[in-house]
Amino acid sequence: MTASPTELTMPQDPRPHVVIVGGGFAGIAAMRELADAPVRVTLVDRHVYNMFQPLMYQVATGGLNAGDVTYFLRSLRARQDNAEFRHGLLTNIRPDEKIAEMSDGEDLHYDHLVLANGVNTSYFGTPGAYEYAYSMYSRSQALRIRDELFTRLEEAAANQGPDEIRIVIVGGGATGVEMAGALAELRDQALEGAYPEIVRGNITITLVHRSGELLKPFAPRLRRYAAKVLRKRGVILRLNTGVSEVRRDGVMTADGEFIPASQVIWATGVAAHKEVSNWGMPQTHGGRIQVNDDLSVKGVEGIWAAGDIAAQDDALAQLAQPALQGGKHIARQIVRTLEGKPTEHLKYHDKGTMATIGTNAAVAQLRGGITMVGPVAWAAWVAVHIASLLGNGNRLSTLSHFFVRYLWFMRKRSIPIVGDVRPVRPNGDREPEPWQMQKAE
Repeated sequence: MTASPTELTMPQDPRPHVVIVGGGFAGIAAMRELADAPVRVTLVDRHVYNMFQPLMYQVATGGLNAGDVTYFLRSLRARQDNAEFRHGLLTNIRPDEKIAEMSDGEDLHYDHLVLANGVNTSYFGTPGAYEYAYSMYSRSQALRIRDELFTRLEEAAANQGPDEIRIVIVGGGATGVEMAGALAELRDQALEGAYPEIVRGNITITLVHRSGELLKPFAPRLRRYAAKVLRKRGVILRLNTGVSEVRRDGVMTADGEFIPASQVIWATGVAAHKEVSNWGMPQTHGGRIQVNDDLSVKGVEGIWAAGDIAAQDDALAQLAQPALQGGKHIARQIVRTLEGKPTEHLKYHDKGTMATIGTNAAVAQLRGGITMVGPVAWAAWVAVHIASLLGNGNRLSTLSHFFVRYLWFMRKRSIPIVGDVRPVRPNGDREPEPWQMQKAE
């Protein structure tokens, strides 16, 4: 019998095979923790790159190039002899046979399967949100926001400034607050020299949030500080205001008020990717996969889940630190299982969380209830985020662009946008996401 091309190029490896789905915080942490383990690892992702999610809004506002916060996933195998990368989309799982089915028809046989594929934007069924709001959960979405924003600025400049640019941000969590702060800074400091034709008062930024306070996971002192800074920087806060509909030219509130907008940015809500419902895993609210205390999937042998997609009984925040610690924990439990040892419960160590509101303004909530605000918190935020990037090249590039955006441009008054600007379609249409293209085909 003639051997298949796959068999010829990939001789059978007797080591246990660990398949990790998702090249985000949890997936990469699990892969790296298995570097010295007697296993072979296959990292699978729908993208060929890792996108550093916490700095996505910087790409959307032109402060960073997408390449600054993007890392080529295949490069990871150069640092780890027992790992390889596979570009693809997991469509189905056959637990009894220990097979993961890929969208291209290939079957991946595994001994342990780690689900760390993250989540996607959820619009909560809000009419018009999918069609007209700009979400910010992928590189292409962040670039679309950037291109649309600067296209509208060019149009306003060509018309000598009579056009009003109204930006409405839906969501008062860390993403919405950071986006509002970055846009206010862009308007007040960077556009003065680049767009003298545009009257500053013609650019309005409104943040709509259904709760009465911003940054709900943070301490009350930090919530108040964030709201105070945003208001001081000219952001209109519409708290206790839900959105019932998104239209092409604005949003309708739950009270029936219409807020006009030339661009609506959706910065709230996440849910599992649509294909997760076909995997046969136990799911909970938002489509997240139910896991035990050791992060094994409930009722399924040999399958684990970590990061945003995993739902524990003792819920952890959908942030970087729980994902990192969860990925490492799963890797250790796989090794214990291979050694015939019982698994251990995840013991999460809260290292705190941060959010920035612009230059010299940030909030930090550290372990033990310690809180920081202002320039000290902002400097800590910059240091932590640069250190968390993958690759020294990304760190150096991001550091240089932060210098341009936050220090140099304050003297030069030049627009801080970096990287290539892709043209927006003349009719204003947005390019579909990869899964949308696949569905259309």
